[in-house]
Amino acid sequence: MATFNTITDISPELLEVLTDNGFKTMSEIQEKSINDILEGRDVLAQSKTGSGKTLAFGIPAVMSTNTNNFKPQTIIITPTRELADQIAVELRKVASYKANLKILTLYGGVPLRAQAESIAKGAHILIGTPGRIQDHLAKETLVLDSIKTLVLDEADRMLDMGFYDEIVKIGSNMPRGKQTLLFSATFPENIEKLAKALLNQPLTIKVDTILESTKINEIVYETSDKEKTLETLIKAYKPESLLIFCNTKVQVISLTQSLLKSGHATIDIHGDLDQRDRNESVIAFSNGSKRILVATDVASRGLDIKDISLVINYDLPFEQEVYTHRIGRTGRAGATGTAISLFSPKDSEKCSYVLKKAKKGQMKELRVDAKFKMISDYDTLCLHGGKKTKLRAGDILGTLCKEIGIDNTMIGKINITETKSYIALHHTVADKVLNALKKVKIKKKKYMAWIL
Repeated sequence: MATFNTITDISPELLEVLTDNGFKTMSEIQEKSINDILEGRDVLAQSKTGSGKTLAFGIPAVMSTNTNNFKPQTIIITPTRELADQIAVELRKVASYKANLKILTLYGGVPLRAQAESIAKGAHILIGTPGRIQDHLAKETLVLDSIKTLVLDEADRMLDMGFYDEIVKIGSNMPRGKQTLLFSATFPENIEKLAKALLNQPLTIKVDTILESTKINEIVYETSDKEKTLETLIKAYKPESLLIFCNTKVQVISLTQSLLKSGHATIDIHGDLDQRDRNESVIAFSNGSKRILVATDVASRGLDIKDISLVINYDLPFEQEVYTHRIGRTGRAGATGTAISLFSPKDSEKCSYVLKKAKKGQMKELRVDAKFKMISDYDTLCLHGGKKTKLRAGDILGTLCKEIGIDNTMIGKINITETKSYIALHHTVADKVLNALKKVKIKKKKYMAWIL
């Protein structure tokens, strides 16, 4: 695999940032696209989630940004809020070497006026969903006449959601000579149509287009009682982390309550939750304070959580492509994973595409640990302060260890958003920290704290 120092004109400072963040060798999509993107070529790329495409377009976006010009220069359009946030996190890591580079997210669930004020102050890279970008264009709070590069990420998903016209319309508000980069996990007919409408003599790249069977072990179990079967599977497979997909928010809520009653550390995510609650569900799951995440397909794309050991399709998806994206949440970045689907005899026709390639499991062959529960050793402490109040992970860690006397082995992941900070704490010290923060200051300021 090529290393990042093969990128044309990459600076030592950027190489150092990439190394510090664990990026040492390029993935195939990065190796095949970054230098061509830097040369200004349009790119049409087919690559599955988890292949490293965020850095494939993110590194060139950061490298080519002129920080002396505070008008938007790159706009990245994504299907979901979650994916927009995850891209922003990755790009901010990469951009940390470049002073004053501003990255802004634009999506629903956040007041339009607050976003408009941020745009007015100036931003270099915009990341947003089609609907919210359209809202800003309609209200003239966003002008795209300075855009040099348009990126469409998970383009097939956006077209599935009916955003073809919006994407074309957004593109029409940008200079004709802009560069366009289109990334898609699949290449259905409407992707070809969109590419013809927006791209100019693109370089076509296809990598990692098929899920490797050696990385994801696909199994199906036939059942007439899904809830009972699910409980048996949890006690037999005993996963470190479990992502369960349901087709409806009603089923997600019902199943979450059932799993909580059974003693499992569970949280849910679906389209009716506001943005803060959705973010907190993802944070609690990714930091290990919740070990089961029950989700609708809002999480089948754009959910970038490493080391999900087991995915279960509690409800079979209606489309094969959705199934592919669901099970792609496990077996990421070269790791192996297991994907299980539950089905009843009446579902046989609907899930024929799964049955053809997945192994049929036998419940009687499972070794069940009746006492096993997916409980967590961690709680998530939330602080009412984040990037806007200049809080950093080091400030929080220093206060917890030096001022409150918590051993650093009792502290897990720290996630900092614009207005909140989330700290995974071993449950034996969570109350001690919570009570201490009523008196102890962080950077000479008291912060309201609570257990999530």
